Amino acid sequence: MTPRQAWVLGLASTASFMMALDSLVVTTALTSIRQDLSASLESLEWTVNAYNLAFAVLLLTGAALGDRFGRRRVFVAGLALFTVASVACALAPGIGALVTARAFQGAGAAMVLPLSLTLVSAAFPPNERGRAMGLYLGITGLATFSGPFIGGAVAQGLAWQWIFWLNLPAGLITILLTRRHVGESFGPAKRLDLGGMGLVTAAGFGLVWALVRGNAAGWGSAEVLGALVVGVALVVAFVFWERRTEAPMLPMRFFRSRAFATANPANFLVFASLYGTMFFLAQYFQIVHGDGPFVAGLRLVPWTATLMVCAPIAGRLADRFGERAFVAGGLLLQSVCMGWIALITDAGTGYLEILPALVVGSVGVTMAMPAAQRAVVAAVSPPEIGQASGAFMMLRIFGGVFGTSVTVAVFAAAGGGYTSPGEFSTGFSAGMGAVAVLAFTGVLVALGIPGRASAPRAAAVTPAR
Repeated sequence: MTPRQAWVLGLASTASFMMALDSLVVTTALTSIRQDLSASLESLEWTVNAYNLAFAVLLLTGAALGDRFGRRRVFVAGLALFTVASVACALAPGIGALVTARAFQGAGAAMVLPLSLTLVSAAFPPNERGRAMGLYLGITGLATFSGPFIGGAVAQGLAWQWIFWLNLPAGLITILLTRRHVGESFGPAKRLDLGGMGLVTAAGFGLVWALVRGNAAGWGSAEVLGALVVGVALVVAFVFWERRTEAPMLPMRFFRSRAFATANPANFLVFASLYGTMFFLAQYFQIVHGDGPFVAGLRLVPWTATLMVCAPIAGRLADRFGERAFVAGGLLLQSVCMGWIALITDAGTGYLEILPALVVGSVGVTMAMPAAQRAVVAAVSPPEIGQASGAFMMLRIFGGVFGTSVTVAVFAAAGGGYTSPGEFSTGFSAGMGAVAVLAFTGVLVALGIPGRASAPRAAAVTPAR
């Protein structure tokens, strides 16, 4: 590895770690944020979803901006936006300001994350790229492992605001070193799909707004029904637009492949069940068990460690045995385990009683993730892998937003709240039941994945819309 390659890999991995960490680190601090800012359940939900929603809808646009205006330039601009937004999060005087700043954080992450991957790919020749990507993904995976623990440790040892203050020195140093050690590069100057970006942003916002506001405003209210109708109509409009525009952000012809058309929604439901669990689990330990944020983060380590340790093994096995068994089987494990937690949890349930189900469910999620991504990548031609991967990432983040919204809606509808451990436990059990249903729906979808995804025929490469 040359010094230039080492700098690119190190800086891109650091930036990726920061973006991935901030999508998870806040989950352990939600209880502290709720108490300090007098936040409602709906506001806490937006604290998580504002980041992920902005991240999801701008992800493909961030990569396209880098190709056109310079990958290093846009990468640095995204880091600057993320860093400034992190400071705004730390200084937020109320929950509304925090949610707004989290949305800007997500926009910055959408500029940084796809370009960090592109910079690493461009810096290494094909015969060295696999090793470089393994190091990059390993460092990014540390964010999954350590995010809830770091969030809990910082929230209890300092204050929840320090979760965001830590991004200031890290962001500034990474920006300065990137400008000094990373060269500029450009990709194909494709026209930006501004129409598609606007439609998918508005559609996602409409659907999430309806899910978040359903319990507070009433599921039959004009506000909620109107948001649902508008959201669905905009999804349909997005599909029609993507079929007719010359440079679509998500080519609809990809969905002619059975592997692409089934692995993507299955993975959407993997992340829906994962984020739905993540939103409430640390809060459950703090409110029902009476743990502080630090101990709650420690109790999540066996769950998150499984995600990091098992993914490479599952990926290699999927190469040998095909994707369908791993996606469907993994989702089935997640469904059974979360269903078991939904049945046994109450205000007196001990940690060791739910730990085995958490670990086995985490193994299931880990089995499904790399297999689903492999199926999607194998379904398109090599020149289209980047676009397919971007669509895959966008849809999985939308899955996280959807899963959080559905789980919170079920929690509130079942009478869940924060006034007592028993009230929270009632809602938590119902929420985990919703997670189990989401995962089982994913099982049914995953059964449609071909036994082994194969590269598309040459005819599929033609740009027919």
